[in-house]
Amino acid sequence: MKNKIKVFRAMNDLTQEDLARDVGVTRQTILAIEKGKYDPSLELAFRISSRFGVHIEEIFTYEEIQGEDLRSGVQS
Repeated sequence: MKNKIKVFRAMNDLTQEDLARDVGVTRQTILAIEKGKYDPSLELAFRISSRFGVHIEEIFTYEEIQGEDLRSGVQS
C-alpha cells in the first residue's frame, strides 16, 4: 500500500512523533508505514486520515501485488 503520510505531515508541520502521539502509536510505527514496510490496520488508517481531516483514499492507495490474483490467492 502506498501512502502520502509524509506529504500530509509536511503540509501540517507535524513530526513523526507528533502524528504518532495524535493517533496513539509509536514514532517507529509511523516511520515503518511511511517507508512502506508496514501496512496499518484499517482502524489506524482511518485515525490517520481523520487526524488530517481528509478521506482515507487521499492518503492511502492500494497497490496490487504483481503476479498474484488476490481474489483466489493463486499466483499467475
